[in-house]
Amino acid sequence: MSGSARTGVLIYAKQLDKVSSFYEQVLGAKVLHADSEHRVLQSPDVQLIIHAIPPQFAEQITIAVPPVPREEQAIKPFFTVESLATAERIAEECGGKVWGPLWPGPGLRVRNVCDPEGNIVHLRERTG
Repeated sequence: MSGSARTGVLIYAKQLDKVSSFYEQVLGAKVLHADSEHRVLQSPDVQLIIHAIPPQFAEQITIAVPPVPREEQAIKPFFTVESLATAERIAEECGGKVWGPLWPGPGLRVRNVCDPEGNIVHLRERTG
């Protein structure tokens, strides 16, 4: 898919390039469009829009290093990856953090990670 998607996730980011790079590398997503305010990414399963937080609001936001998981967030998207171990390694190399236990499920294993700004996402690896 190279155009407008029917479904996707929009993520606001203080550090547009860093957050975009995290999802590009962890999910193997390709950049479909990039400008000073947006990055539109496409993986085999989902389209992501990384949207820059306007400067007048971004200056009031502090991002810790390493990131602090935003446990209070109301929505946690999940993404399927080929290798959970590889995705976890890449997440940390890209400024994110592996967070919480590894859970087995029917035909999959799952783990939470957070991106460089603390947004928690659920990564899944199929096991069967």
